[in-house]
Amino acid sequence: MSRVQWCKVLSVLLATLCLASTGRAQTLAPSTHHAIAVPLQPFAVLVKRVETALEYLGQPIAASDRQALAAAMAGADEDSAVGAATAILDRYALVHVRINPESRVTVTQGAAAPALVQAGTRVFLVKVVNQAGITASLRVASPQSRPVSVSSAGTPEPRQTITPRDIKERWADVSLFDKQPLTERLSGLPLEYRVIEIYSRDAGRLAAELSFDVGQGTQDIGFRSDLAVVFIAAPARHVTLRIEDEKGRPAMARLVVRDSAARLYPAPSKRLAPDLPFQPQVYRGDGESLALPDGEFTITFSGGPEYLTGRQTVRVGPAGPAEVWVRLQRWIDPAARGWYSGDHHVHAAGCSHYQDPTQGVTPDDMIRQVRGENLNIGSVLTWGPCYYHQKRYFSGQDAPQSTADSLLHYDVEVSGFPSSHAGHVVLLGLNDQDYPGTARLEDWPTWTLPVLQWARRQGAVTGYAHSGWGLQIRDRQLPSAEVPAFDGIGANEYIVTVTHPGAVDFISTVDTPWPWELNIWYHTLNLGFRTRISGETDFPCIYDDRVGLGRTYAKLDRLTYRGWLDALQAGRSYVSDGFSHLMDFSVNGVAVGTGDGAVTVSGTSVEATVRVTARLDETADAAIAATPADEKPYWDIERARVPGTREVPVEFLVNGRVVATRRVVADGTPHDLRVTLPMARSGWIAARILPSSHTNPVFVTVNQQAMKPSIASARWALDAVEKCWRQKMNNIRESERAAAAAAYDHARAVYRKLLEDGVDE
Repeated sequence: MSRVQWCKVLSVLLATLCLASTGRAQTLAPSTHHAIAVPLQPFAVLVKRVETALEYLGQPIAASDRQALAAAMAGADEDSAVGAATAILDRYALVHVRINPESRVTVTQGAAAPALVQAGTRVFLVKVVNQAGITASLRVASPQSRPVSVSSAGTPEPRQTITPRDIKERWADVSLFDKQPLTERLSGLPLEYRVIEIYSRDAGRLAAELSFDVGQGTQDIGFRSDLAVVFIAAPARHVTLRIEDEKGRPAMARLVVRDSAARLYPAPSKRLAPDLPFQPQVYRGDGESLALPDGEFTITFSGGPEYLTGRQTVRVGPAGPAEVWVRLQRWIDPAARGWYSGDHHVHAAGCSHYQDPTQGVTPDDMIRQVRGENLNIGSVLTWGPCYYHQKRYFSGQDAPQSTADSLLHYDVEVSGFPSSHAGHVVLLGLNDQDYPGTARLEDWPTWTLPVLQWARRQGAVTGYAHSGWGLQIRDRQLPSAEVPAFDGIGANEYIVTVTHPGAVDFISTVDTPWPWELNIWYHTLNLGFRTRISGETDFPCIYDDRVGLGRTYAKLDRLTYRGWLDALQAGRSYVSDGFSHLMDFSVNGVAVGTGDGAVTVSGTSVEATVRVTARLDETADAAIAATPADEKPYWDIERARVPGTREVPVEFLVNGRVVATRRVVADGTPHDLRVTLPMARSGWIAARILPSSHTNPVFVTVNQQAMKPSIASARWALDAVEKCWRQKMNNIRESERAAAAAAYDHARAVYRKLLEDGVDE
């Protein structure tokens, strides 16, 4: 054995003796906190980002320490503030790294208890005293981890034979977390904290050697850049979950599992599919299990927004429990009345998922998300970054993983394609997902109308995604005379394509600010166009919390994907965040979306009816209520709460203007509302709880008089076409520009004619 190997063995033995004699790991770092001159402002920013990273990784700093840290940072004296913050953070530091002025690295052990958990990950801080002020990457290595050997040329070394001893020795996975909100490189400040993650395959006492450096040749002499730590890894027990729905049937549930220190299980950063690292929850079905160490755990569970949130405390130990029972409880069941939920904008790759197409998740993983949130329809849209890999799951039929109550279907979002600049397009119910004459995405059209028309020819239902992007307005009065910039990827070119019959069926809502989405829709409705709205989440790009944050509830006799699309196309639907419902909306007895979606009346008034059910927590969430409309969550029932009550206003619209309001208690009780609305001229009527739910419109013909377009909306639309053309023309391929210009001219002509025939509001 070489001298180096003997020294490393000796260091591990010494650490083991210290543990045996004291009952815990020896703290080799000084117990006193020496003042380090560091400017408070940048130090505080970095500390906040470390706090955020720990929260993201599911192992936050204790609440009392977070409060103390915030108080320390608010101190008037910078040195005292840094010293107080350091005293708190050092308790979480497993390792202290000192980089001397010559950039040599020395490592000592910190005060954090070296406690791990079998089949799980623990997160610690690394305190870095950077006397050299360098901005290199801090690196860690361990022979007990699973290293990838790389040659000096940057290529993998030839594989070596792995012996049974090697397998036993490599019990850990050790890595520094250097992704957002942190960075790969050090800041150069004299003091900062980094985050280290350690996964343990095994239980019991386990020794690991940790070696730190900031580049080749920076290790200090005498093995001072190496540290031997003896960990105690608590054994994991597999706890079987018995999960039932409200009828006692086996079910899938959303579970958030935390221990008494608020740490998430399984640890997010080391999760493998089907568990996703960017979500606090996991989804488990009846008979599946969780691996938990001994201790007390709080399990928060739900089946989506139609279910109540439940909590139970479980103490895991040698005496059990072997099983944990979870019984889901509904507060509403729209499907029982024929209203089936769907989220038509879900992705299995890109954004919060891995960017590498080969690492997008599979239908087996996505069906858990859909079932666990009690969605009846989940449309997984293949898009640009992962198109070639994910398109293998497209069949034109429901995915085999579908169940009787939850259908998974693969379709396409035209995003990351040449036409994306003009607005992302959702194509639902495709038979063929490859545009004619194209071999690559780059060959597709550079504007949206040809794509929409191609999809409609094969019977697809088409619309624009995340409609509000590029349609920002400051006004909150709808419809607004303010003309947006048309400089984004939402329903921008919709202002043109809506004038081409049969091109576009809907625009999407709920996942962008409601004034931006609804303004363009109200204007086009006031001009006589009958585009519908739908609800979507754009998971996990706009929202990665969970699927179904934005939903469309469609009225069906029985659940099928085609039937749901037909109801969306006909407007036999409403959109919702899942916490308020506007079922069975009708005008003079004609239900929304039935027949041609229109009703003929005599006189100057109509009667509207709707069944309203909503649910707010008894305690108001002041943070959401105070959040501006252009910040997430964009649609949330808390924003609709009447201040100081548990009530929400139900508004009835005629041609986009509120003409009647009724307040209902949002305690889950259904309310059958009946209101008489003035109807001086033909137009459209809808109901809403803003911003939580919105019906599609019923079109009313009064005294056999055709609807007259709004002059104000026609002027707005003409200005909008001009802005849209100026924004999009330069990104339209030269060979397609003449056709695009003709389509824009067609839109101008349509709006000029509507202006001539229009009436003032």
